[in-house]
Amino acid sequence: MAESLPEVWLRGPVPGYEPLVMPAVHSFLQVREELALLGIRVPDALLWQRPGGAASIGFHVRHIGGATDRLLTYARGAQLDAAQLTFLRAEATPGEPAPSIASLVEEATRTLDLALAQLARTSRDELLEARAVGRAALPSTTLGLLFHAAEHAQRHAGQARTTATILMG
Repeated sequence: MAESLPEVWLRGPVPGYEPLVMPAVHSFLQVREELALLGIRVPDALLWQRPGGAASIGFHVRHIGGATDRLLTYARGAQLDAAQLTFLRAEATPGEPAPSIASLVEEATRTLDLALAQLARTSRDELLEARAVGRAALPSTTLGLLFHAAEHAQRHAGQARTTATILMG
């Protein structure tokens, strides 16, 4: 596994991407690796536990996919659809039956793959285009949304890993 390799950002440029978005590419690839490790280490029984009231591992993994999808929707200049809003409202609850860590990791990884494909299609000319975020149409740019999506995903991957470490001792 990638544990013996340097972090993704220290492995050099990834072919097929505009150099200005390379930090976001590296972040999304790092998150994929972190999720893969969680998927093999975390037992399903710990997935929805909330130590000290902290968010569960399940929430963090599900939120990585959901938030990435939403932020990249805005980066494309679109608004959220009903399915995305429904997913947002359900991120923190396991549902019935509760999903396994493997299924949550698979779902989030699919979203990260879509994000990487979107980054590959993003041209330098699009990066500074104005974008509206949310119902309030808060101002951002394509570049701002791409970088926020990447750092946000990496932040939640770290939180999931920390929660897993606490729960697993």
